[in-house]
Amino acid sequence: MIVVTGATGNVGRTLVRLLTEDRVPVMSVARNIGGPGTVTGDLAEPDGLRGAFEGAEALFLLVAGERPYDILDLAKSAGVRRVVLLSSQGAGTRPETYAHPRRFEAAVRESGLDWTVLRSGGLDSNAFAWAESIRAERVAAAPFGDVGLPFVDPDDVAAVAAAVLREDAHAGATYALTGPAPTTPRARAAAIAAALGEEVAFTEQSRAEAHALMSRFMPLPVVEGTLAVLGEPTEEERRVSPDVERVLGRAPGTFASWARRNAAAFR
Repeated sequence: MIVVTGATGNVGRTLVRLLTEDRVPVMSVARNIGGPGTVTGDLAEPDGLRGAFEGAEALFLLVAGERPYDILDLAKSAGVRRVVLLSSQGAGTRPETYAHPRRFEAAVRESGLDWTVLRSGGLDSNAFAWAESIRAERVAAAPFGDVGLPFVDPDDVAAVAAAVLREDAHAGATYALTGPAPTTPRARAAAIAAALGEEVAFTEQSRAEAHALMSRFMPLPVVEGTLAVLGEPTEEERRVSPDVERVLGRAPGTFASWARRNAAAFR
């Protein structure tokens, strides 16, 4: 059995589906979930996860909460042998800013379990932040409209996770997961417009405007780190990684493909 934390999220939901389609037993864990094969749990409170790990061989772990060592100790004592951590590209490119995922990575590497770390770039699904404004006004707003980054389809992240959870060859590996090419916010808005068959206006925010908006729902250090990546990416953050294709044997999907699949969210 494989335990999937964050099972209702953009990556976790697809991961559960992929594993289930391959007839792999799955225990889905999320804060708001119900039904057979599920456990309501919060990574911020590891003690409540004890039952989810019983009988499991592998764990898909998100960076959430502050007690990664406790989570991993519980998993190990229950018989889990393998852990796959969904971390952030920033843990490698900006370690001081991304101390939280770095701490989770350290805990995983020190756990005594077989481990694989997936460092995801920005997810295509971040564009869901535009859904309300596109539905209401056909407008998308973002800072740094012409700065390109190789955002990755969350379904590709899930497919990589499904592979490394089941295959021994990935133990001890750290993979950077990106899309096939850099895209700009302006280009992503245009791709959504093409998927809708309607015009979507792009409005470029100032850094201050974006900072004020993001500060409403993100901690200040995360806001600063995110804006630094979006506006002044390093060479490594701009680079297209070969790791999705290396694991899956195919190229990662484009943002345009993601937009077509998810066009209904913007109608």
